Amino acid sequence: MIENKIIKLKVENLKNSKEVLSSLADCLIEEKIVKQSFKEAILEREDSYPTGLQFDGYGIALPHTDSKHVIKSQIAIMTLEKPVKFVEMATSDKEIDVKTIFMLALKDSNQHIKILQKVMELLQDREDMTKIESFDDSKENVEKLIEILEKHELN
Repeated sequence: MIENKIIKLKVENLKNSKEVLSSLADCLIEEKIVKQSFKEAILEREDSYPTGLQFDGYGIALPHTDSKHVIKSQIAIMTLEKPVKFVEMATSDKEIDVKTIFMLALKDSNQHIKILQKVMELLQDREDMTKIESFDDSKENVEKLIEILEKHELN
């Protein structure tokens, strides 16, 4: 479910959550993993249902949208050189600093909960998350990230 080309590490020059989501959605569209409608849908959903999550020491975002916008299931991952503000899940105005984004593009709505559970297990693994946030975009680090994902059954 993870393809190397949808892993972007230590991305620079993205100034806000909209730029982050647009950039990652564009990668998925370019690889024909999602439909053109995915980008607008993910942005609209983030406005209505924020996906920022604060963990001990780091903030992440879990953007996703309806399966009707997805061609094949994929998790796209991006880490940022500098954090951007995302609105925290279950709030309408509390902002958190986010450096890691797991964008879920899931074709089968039945797999949604299973995948979310596995992602949440990874997000609660402080050691692995610290590693992920430290990785630069070298091929070696992309491979290390894939190993972490496989360990958490997200391959």
